[in-house]
Amino acid sequence: MTEIPITHLTLYKHGVAYFQRQAEVSGEQVELTFRVEEMNDVLKSLTAIDQGGGRVLSINYATPQSREERLAGSSVRLEDDRSLQDLVVSLRGRPVRLVLDQAETIEGRLVGIDEVPDRQPLDTSLVSILIANTERVETVALGRLRGVEILDERAAGDLRFFLDTALTQENYRRVVVHLTPGDHDLAVGYVAPAPTWRVSYRLVAEKEDTDRGRALLLGWGIFDNRLEEDLEGISLSLVAGMPISFLYDLYTPFTPERPVVKEEARVAAAPVEFAEADQFAGAEPPGMTLGAGVSMARMMKAPSPAAAMAEPRKRAMRREDVAGAALVSTSGESLGELFQYVIGTPVTVGRGHSAMVPIVSADLKYRKDLLYNGAKMPTHPVATLRLENESGLTLERGPVTVIEEGEYVGEAVLPFTMEGGEIVVPYAVELGARIGEDSGSRRETRGLIVEKAYFHFEDWDIRWREYRVTDRTGKGLTVLIEHPRTVHYSLFDTPEAKERTDEHMRFEVDVPARGEAALLVQERRLVRRREALRDQSFQGLQRYLQEGLLDRAAYDRVAEILGLIGRITENENKIAEADKERDKIYKAQQQIQGNMGALGATGKEGALRARYVAELETGQDRLQALAAEEAEVKKAIERLQGQLEDKLK
Repeated sequence: MTEIPITHLTLYKHGVAYFQRQAEVSGEQVELTFRVEEMNDVLKSLTAIDQGGGRVLSINYATPQSREERLAGSSVRLEDDRSLQDLVVSLRGRPVRLVLDQAETIEGRLVGIDEVPDRQPLDTSLVSILIANTERVETVALGRLRGVEILDERAAGDLRFFLDTALTQENYRRVVVHLTPGDHDLAVGYVAPAPTWRVSYRLVAEKEDTDRGRALLLGWGIFDNRLEEDLEGISLSLVAGMPISFLYDLYTPFTPERPVVKEEARVAAAPVEFAEADQFAGAEPPGMTLGAGVSMARMMKAPSPAAAMAEPRKRAMRREDVAGAALVSTSGESLGELFQYVIGTPVTVGRGHSAMVPIVSADLKYRKDLLYNGAKMPTHPVATLRLENESGLTLERGPVTVIEEGEYVGEAVLPFTMEGGEIVVPYAVELGARIGEDSGSRRETRGLIVEKAYFHFEDWDIRWREYRVTDRTGKGLTVLIEHPRTVHYSLFDTPEAKERTDEHMRFEVDVPARGEAALLVQERRLVRRREALRDQSFQGLQRYLQEGLLDRAAYDRVAEILGLIGRITENENKIAEADKERDKIYKAQQQIQGNMGALGATGKEGALRARYVAELETGQDRLQALAAEEAEVKKAIERLQGQLEDKLK
């Protein structure tokens, strides 16, 4: 059975690869072998095309069962160390033709085998056969047997099935592509799980002045060959981005459970009617349009290794040394939301090996900054190289080693960067600068509006943070401080930010040699609240006047209103006091009436009874006076309320 090799491999970042196999083949079958765990992705994506004019008829694969499960219905079962004996036992009752030594043949139905448990079972065991068209059974020594011709097609099929099953390994599955007879130019593509490719960078920087220079960015793509075959001279593509991918179980047979429906009487109780259905039409999905491609290729001649090693201390690693160390022939192609590195040279990787291929070589201008973000690195700023991605490629995320003036100075993680975007490489902590922070918040009243019975305040909710930068290098330095952007807050009384990102503002702070500099960042947002006018005090009113929130005319009008509210409150307090006094009189009268019920009408009891009556009369007079006073107070309250409403209007 013909096999076809891998010719192209596309690796992605989410754990899959797209394989393309192609070859000119003859015959009617092509075999592919996959791991069991790859089968779901293969069945989801496998495409076979005959580009030579023939046709692909079908694609077959073994049902996912263990070897014992697949052989459960087979009449032929052979052990590894006694396959001939087991074959004779399995063919019992089947028509066969036995080929013996001396070119003798016997045809009939196998009766069985009598095995003798000694050291030479082939010489002593006997095979019994019912001779065709007779009633005679003959026996022959198993050792004389030279061949067995199976005359029963089912038995022959079971033997072929057993041998095919024995060929299949438990951890692998064979997929067979069936073709029309003749020659074929067959191409097969499919997706299968694969280790994600990675990228590592080298950034070789050379200064042109204090904080600027040029740097060579060299990127290497790393991938692994976990296949059971060598990859020889294949074309390779590495795709950056995040395509959607998932597992869908197409390999495991699935038989859904169906509900059990019992037989029922088929007598309609009455005529049944249904409403007319609305017509509908489906729409085909739109096609995919690929983005325009972007290409980049760099080829530089490498210097002599002997010359490079001649003076190791005088000649450090330079940009041109690194640029010539590896041939980079990579083109970049935009795939809409993805970006593809197409390796321009054939790649060969042996089975069980990994490889590094150069994918990026770009000479870029850089600027060095000290960036500080207390949430990421407290106390000290970070030395950072900042470059514009002019490589013509989208750069995948990966570690980068920084070489400056021929020496290793640190490492970082280069972020995913589109072509034309900024690359920020923080590679070392600047211990010569120390930064401290202090923060707080406060409320300040911005404005006051008096409307009807309420004071409407506009307050500034203020947050502030102070950064204090100290130079210990003795040379002076400039630090870019990252301050988080807060939604709905705006800056005030703060220096203009030099740069802005989606999440931060960057402020530049110049620090003198062995000196200190401070940056105060203040942000505020407007908050509105209201308070009832009756809850105000004359002391608060005077403060608002002093702070300029109220002018004198407004103050006088509000003070007059507060005076009316105060008088209303005094009268309400009088009513409350009268209610308390009335309750005391009621309780005293109830007690007196209770005491009078036990007293007689003559003597001392009569005198006490007369005194109680006088007290009841006095209490009643007071109740009437309270009622009159309360009526007057309520009239005064109504009059004051009317004046208050007029003032509020």
